[in-house]
Amino acid sequence: MRLLHSTKAISTILNRSHINSFPARKMATEIKFNESLTRSDPQLQPVLIIGQLRHLNLLKFGHLASKLEPRVTEETFKSAIACLHPAPTDKCSLYLDVATVAALPLKASRHNTASRAHSITRLVKNHVLNVNEENVVLVCERENIFASACAVVRAFPLYSRKTGSGSGNKTPNAGGDADASRSVINVEFVVIDKDGCIEEKPLTQDELNCLQESERSIRLAARIVDTPCNEMNVDHFIENVREFGKELSLEPQIIRGEELKERGFGGIYGVGKAAAVPPALVVLSHEPKGAQETIALVGKGIVYDTGGLSIKGKTAMPGMKRDCGGAAAILGAFYTAVKCGFKDNLHAVFCLAENSVGPNATRPDDIHTLYSGRTVEINNTDAEGRLVLADGVCFANKDLKANIILDMATLTGAQGIATGKYHGAILTNSEPWEAKALQAGRKSGDLLAPIIYSPELHFSEFASAVADMKNSVADRQNAQASCAGLFVAAHLGFDYPGVWMHVDMATPVHCGERATGYGVALLLTLFGSRTNCALLQSIAPTDEEPPSKRMCRD
Repeated sequence: MRLLHSTKAISTILNRSHINSFPARKMATEIKFNESLTRSDPQLQPVLIIGQLRHLNLLKFGHLASKLEPRVTEETFKSAIACLHPAPTDKCSLYLDVATVAALPLKASRHNTASRAHSITRLVKNHVLNVNEENVVLVCERENIFASACAVVRAFPLYSRKTGSGSGNKTPNAGGDADASRSVINVEFVVIDKDGCIEEKPLTQDELNCLQESERSIRLAARIVDTPCNEMNVDHFIENVREFGKELSLEPQIIRGEELKERGFGGIYGVGKAAAVPPALVVLSHEPKGAQETIALVGKGIVYDTGGLSIKGKTAMPGMKRDCGGAAAILGAFYTAVKCGFKDNLHAVFCLAENSVGPNATRPDDIHTLYSGRTVEINNTDAEGRLVLADGVCFANKDLKANIILDMATLTGAQGIATGKYHGAILTNSEPWEAKALQAGRKSGDLLAPIIYSPELHFSEFASAVADMKNSVADRQNAQASCAGLFVAAHLGFDYPGVWMHVDMATPVHCGERATGYGVALLLTLFGSRTNCALLQSIAPTDEEPPSKRMCRD
């Protein structure tokens, strides 16, 4: 052990000089998933090996020799594994700074993902070298392949306007930035079976296709969220929908501007009518033969939120480009779900607007009639997301005849207080689907936590003397995140016979100043059993007994 510490110290000194052998430059990163471990020299293609300590201890040098030889010996490999003491993570250099092994946290609680996805993302962000080509090897169980792969993807956002040699970055587009220099991250897996043995069979082409399409969708969603409104207004968002619809041979339905007002979409129109670029309701529909059910995904797409006349403060407004995170995630999830052979009717409904300030802006005290026919007295123009979503879910019910409706939104700051930075909040009229959503969160790495569904106790917060309801609560200390979701449900109707789910992901949509692509992996996992993809089917939530039924039975 003493000798190993000396080796690590020498390695640290060498690391500093070795960094200079790779010229630093801005690159657009391509992520490539391989079916099995390819042979590479870490001197030319650096490698980062990540796994839980119990899995790393199962490895023999021969399992990873193709990634480490001729630079790393078996003795060095064994010594490195022996000195790992994750608290919560740990790493050890195997050869200079170009071959590293890292251990994930030892434990994952019941509200965390067994994949330790967030730790994977942090390790990759901190230890890749951003050179022409390098490798990330994930040592995990088969059920964690999808979440681990998505975790790596989140470490490589696409959007950048940094200038400098090779930075390019002229025009953001659906496929990323074609002008920048390219670097390649090869992602490969060593799969551990339930008995603790190393699986020899490579990933199938179907699994690789699923991972590659999911990678594209997560980075698409993150790119849209990271892009400022001068480059991602309603027009630009619609263009993204058109591009991905074209790839799927689907033409979007678009209701826009004054037509929204004429057709009764008072929520979307009222929020967006003051902006220079008019608001829109945009729908992509996938309707395969033999479909048994109709699922609608409704996304809040506020491309920028000033708060309207109830304007946000100077420190609260920066970052409001992210208020389209729900719609961005739904676009990504819809694209990959259709690519993976979605078997039921699937509709993506985008409620797009810029909540701006101007002569036509909605005023507090204005009353709008929403698509549901119900009237809303505006007492806070900064509670705009629920207005556009209310129109969207009502359209999904009345026009699309959906029997499962899920809306996703960066809806409330209260979500972060209620469920934190890592867990989105799930509010639903269906306890079985709540259980499924929580399972899907743990399987995908896009974590969820339930919030209270009790309209008989909370909806009175919206009481109005002159309209059917107000748009913001009377008491901001009374389950704000739940109340905001209940406003949306009220326009669907609390007696809606189908399944309604509301996902508030205001804080998990970003980590620091970068978007995470939150929501894409969650939706693909939640509805994975309805695709033809074996990988998604294997992690899709089961129909387990909800907690309240178990309690009643017991």
